[in-house]
Amino acid sequence: MDMWQVEGLRAELAEFVADVFASVPRRDQRAKGNCYLRGLMLDGRRKSIQPMAERLPDGNEQNLQQFVNQSTWDPVPVRRRIAERMVPLIGPEAWAVDDVSFPKDGRMSVAVAHQYCGALGKQANCQVAVSVHAVTDTASCPLQWRLFVNEDWAADAERRQKTGIPEDIGHREKWRLALDVIDELTGWGLVPPVVVADAGYGQNADFRDGLDSRDIGYVVAVRSDVTVHPHDALPATPPWSGTGRRPQPRYRDKPSSVAARAAVHGRQSFTPVTWREGSRGPMRSRFLAVAVRPAGVRARRLAQATATDHDGHWDGVLPEVTLLVEWPAGAEAPTGYWLSNLPHDTPLAELVRLAKIRWRIEHDYRELKHGLGLDHFEGRSWTGWHHHVTLVTAAHAFLTEHRLSPKARTPDCPSTRFSTHSRAC
Repeated sequence: MDMWQVEGLRAELAEFVADVFASVPRRDQRAKGNCYLRGLMLDGRRKSIQPMAERLPDGNEQNLQQFVNQSTWDPVPVRRRIAERMVPLIGPEAWAVDDVSFPKDGRMSVAVAHQYCGALGKQANCQVAVSVHAVTDTASCPLQWRLFVNEDWAADAERRQKTGIPEDIGHREKWRLALDVIDELTGWGLVPPVVVADAGYGQNADFRDGLDSRDIGYVVAVRSDVTVHPHDALPATPPWSGTGRRPQPRYRDKPSSVAARAAVHGRQSFTPVTWREGSRGPMRSRFLAVAVRPAGVRARRLAQATATDHDGHWDGVLPEVTLLVEWPAGAEAPTGYWLSNLPHDTPLAELVRLAKIRWRIEHDYRELKHGLGLDHFEGRSWTGWHHHVTLVTAAHAFLTEHRLSPKARTPDCPSTRFSTHSRAC
């Protein structure tokens, strides 16, 4: 946006800031938040504090530095209010779990490490954050963030102290951080319709089990080497010799990869599906959905822990899920695989639409990074990083609201989908 456009939204932005930043105690802090949001939305190559302050007529670099890097205002209530505003406005069809990387120089920016950097497509020095987004095919918004702290940082007392990492923050795997975020959002009264995720999460049996145990439906990508049994395979218990431990029930045949399972059905079994209108016309491909039982040591142990009765008995039956496979016309082999715990009568077109809906958060990241400076923060502290990410999220939410309903009042109801414990607004 140019200065004229930003100034034209001044009154609307002031109303937004008054609501979203109501938990920030001081008026001057809220005013700095308003200024920072205008700086993020205003055209400019860099959205770090110094160049933003120089572009704004009321920009004061020292004040903005203090507000972002040293001020003690809590970003969590701000993010909560953003989520409460955005969920009913967007009406999400899914929550998308993902992570985003921020390339960095040096080793003193909070949680920076040599790790896989999606922004660069290789191992590099970067920060990584886990995010959960409310998504439809027409709009989306990040709801909450977690900064990933690896084991080295968790054990490095000197760097923790210098960057201000709270004492209760340690190393947690990304899939655990994603479940933590989902738990926090549901604690706010927001109900996940369906969770979608890429193979970095979908591949993990613990992540899928975590969603199952929370009664949350999912459609998650997996790699072609994930192993499964056919849905109609049954385990058998070998006869007991009378000595030693009783044998556990086992499937007679070894599991096969999802790629091999798809090949069994053959190209002719795949059905053409159109899932949305793209910029170049309808998005379509060919898909197959079949019932399977995920295998593997971890999947078996989780199933046994869940299904064992009070006598310690388990019948050995692995849970049944749906395997969705994409095999485009003209391709020599399938190109995509997903697992879903949605009801088995879910229409194929609906499974495909949910599997593909993650495209929308790539749109989020483009706007958050290239338009609003998500990865332009130059501070090093835990507090500064979380303040900046919260302010960028607020700017993105404001622009999304303006695009979707520029003159509509935002409902007070925190969700358009209610749990059995929620009260309709």
